[in-house]
Amino acid sequence: MHAMNRTLGSAVAALSVFSAASSLAPAAASAADAVFVLASNQNGTPVLDPIRASLVNLADKLIYDCLVEQAEDQSFHPHLATAWEVTPDGMQWTFHLKAGVTFHDGEVFDAETIRWWVPKFAGTENAYLVEAIDKVEVVDPLTVRFVMKHPDANLLYNLSSGFMGVPAPKAYDAAGTDYGTKVAVGSGPYELEKFATGVETVLTRNPAYRWASALSKNQGAAAFEKLTLREIGDPATAFLEMRTGGVDLVVDVPPAVVARYQTLANVKMTSMPGFGIFYMPINTTVEPFTDVKVRRATALAIDRKQIVDNLYAGKGAAATTFLLASLPEAKVDPKLQLTYDPKAAAALLDEAGWKLGADGVRVKDGKPLVVTLWTQSDTEFKRMTEVVQAQLKAIGMKAEIAVFDTSAIRAEYKKGKQQLAVRSYGWNNADILDWFFSGERIGYPNISMWKDPAAEELRIKALKGSRTLDERIANFRAYHEYVLAQVPFAPIYEPVQTIAFNADRLTLPATIRGPQFSAATVMDIAVK
Repeated sequence: MHAMNRTLGSAVAALSVFSAASSLAPAAASAADAVFVLASNQNGTPVLDPIRASLVNLADKLIYDCLVEQAEDQSFHPHLATAWEVTPDGMQWTFHLKAGVTFHDGEVFDAETIRWWVPKFAGTENAYLVEAIDKVEVVDPLTVRFVMKHPDANLLYNLSSGFMGVPAPKAYDAAGTDYGTKVAVGSGPYELEKFATGVETVLTRNPAYRWASALSKNQGAAAFEKLTLREIGDPATAFLEMRTGGVDLVVDVPPAVVARYQTLANVKMTSMPGFGIFYMPINTTVEPFTDVKVRRATALAIDRKQIVDNLYAGKGAAATTFLLASLPEAKVDPKLQLTYDPKAAAALLDEAGWKLGADGVRVKDGKPLVVTLWTQSDTEFKRMTEVVQAQLKAIGMKAEIAVFDTSAIRAEYKKGKQQLAVRSYGWNNADILDWFFSGERIGYPNISMWKDPAAEELRIKALKGSRTLDERIANFRAYHEYVLAQVPFAPIYEPVQTIAFNADRLTLPATIRGPQFSAATVMDIAVK
């Protein structure tokens, strides 16, 4: 794979990888078992501990339950909480909890669980999710009240996120640093059997489960006795596994290989909106990217339509901001959108003193414009990175690609040595801006290493100064616009998500419930 269109050679290479590994791959041999392939942007999660994880995947949503669940239309629905009320000033939230819920180890879920759980986020990267909560009051065994430091118009969204699955208190405290790798205990429809970072997670059915969310028709135990979630970075390998019966469902089929799945008589496909974007963080602390003109030129060099058309067969959309286009906070001043404009990019580099050399590489003060471009080992990322490399070359910037294993690249980012990178995120809320551009998260997840006083004021106002949803939208839009103006990243691509499944074995519900493929849908999958 060294071109924009996948070649026969890449398929042959993938086949050899598959052949070598097939003896190790779990087979979907029993009607009571199933094997799913995770979406590529969920690969590499290092720990199944939602409180302190920097990445969660489908396993988290199957092991743990949340107080609240979000539907595909962005509305919120009961789960461990049956109902809630908020005072007009937004300073108190009262949640009524579901009776009869137990964790996998038999511990009872109640209001005391919530009082234990919320403070556990303190000092973690996910502390912002509950930062607005001043204290947790137990009203009675099944009623809990959050007394707020300040209003948080985003609280229901936070409570529905994969980072806010509720773990079992006794198991969590007893396991210490082993929690999330060797032990993960929730109240969800599946229990952890085995977890191997970057390889697979094996789950077994919780036979006592009787408290699915309101989004699932099935309120009892899940269909599969055992569910294996595999991490396969190469789309061709995932296809070959589906063709040979090694997997039953692929959560995220890249558009470039959809046609291959269509040749399989036993495979059906369904699609849903994407849940994030691909983007290129720009390290603002290293030359030449300390200069905003160079950053802007870099962003203007990306031909997003070429990427959509050639890499993704026209599926998905060009990304021009950092947020999903469907979010109201993405409706920014059109002048701030980052689009393809190679002439403007060249002019900016000229203004910044980078003159085009005879070999096509720009030079300033005798130094060539040579930068590093990091990516992860998944095939989709490598293909996109090679295209970005060629597009940067067209404006006189030589980008040297460095490929890191998916499970190891986060540790490399924390060292702050990168210049450019190709990444993606999965999130459908404007607070992702805080996650990737907060001055409090330099290194990772703020890979841009960006810390700007004006941005920090706007960020804090958006997070803490919004009493209502309308105020929050306005504040986050202002923050988003400032980020775009300073160009600490380049947007690339907003995908759609295609799910392929073995229709001889599985029946999927007509509607994929939730903003992404998650537990609500898994609960309603039937085995033929």
